[in-house]
Amino acid sequence: MAGNSKRRGATRNSGSKKGATVGTGGKGRRALEGKGPTPRAEERPNHKAYKFKKKAESEAAKRPQQRTGRITPRDRTSSSHELVIGRNSVLEALRTKLPALALSVFNRIDADDRITEIVSLAVEAGIEVREVTKANLDGLAGGSPHQGVALEVPPYDYAAPEDLLEIDGQARIIALDGIQDPRNLGAIMRSAAAFGATGVVIPERRAAGVTVAAWKVSAGAAARLPVARATNLTRALEAYKSAGVFVIGLDGGGEVDIADSHLLDGPLVIVVGSEGSGLSRLVREACDQIASIPISSDTESLNASVAASIALYEARKAVS
Repeated sequence: MAGNSKRRGATRNSGSKKGATVGTGGKGRRALEGKGPTPRAEERPNHKAYKFKKKAESEAAKRPQQRTGRITPRDRTSSSHELVIGRNSVLEALRTKLPALALSVFNRIDADDRITEIVSLAVEAGIEVREVTKANLDGLAGGSPHQGVALEVPPYDYAAPEDLLEIDGQARIIALDGIQDPRNLGAIMRSAAAFGATGVVIPERRAAGVTVAAWKVSAGAAARLPVARATNLTRALEAYKSAGVFVIGLDGGGEVDIADSHLLDGPLVIVVGSEGSGLSRLVREACDQIASIPISSDTESLNASVAASIALYEARKAVS
């Protein structure tokens, strides 16, 4: 009987490629292969680490990609929104009537005189005021200290170079060849507005754009002075010349002092070079005249915004 029992056991599962052997309990080779390495916690749907990861990814996808900082732009000509944070920075931005989309305020903030004025100015300007949690503000500010307030600023609305010729009155345009410091751009905009310029032209690439920093230094001039962005500054200058506008480039080795130029009393573009290298070769070749500002031999050069201010003053004198 014992022999018959073993024989029956040996022929069980005869349909499989390999039958069971004594001691296997009838389990086949597939049961011994296992399920591979254990997945990490964040890869297992029923684990809390997985749910936390998915929630974080979802929130990151919904969060707008904003540039953050007190007044510092992250790139020169970006069209993305900026964010002004910190009580002093937000208050100063609102005082200069910086266009804004929304003001976010911590819903449990300890209000002081600055917060009271910030909210009041925002309401007067028709800016949406949102009460948000600290977590919301932390997310907006990207970890930077925000002091409970954040102001969302839209991208600047640039004009086209040809638009500056259509403004009433004689064209008086400032063109900037590679100015990379937004504070210099803001200072030039302020001088341009003060001396009656009709607009400013900047290159689309490798140059400062109208950011929060430029707007603040302009002391409100950015609100009333159009700024155009040219894909190719040299071609824009050639187009101005074709429209009957003279182009003067500023350079220390100019052929004439700016005050002695005979081109100042007509339609005019004054070109200011970059802080380091001055006018580029192609831009210089596009100018009708290269003029210089006489300075002491002890001084190497003038700041770009100072040079622009002097040239604008001389141009204003020529037509007054």
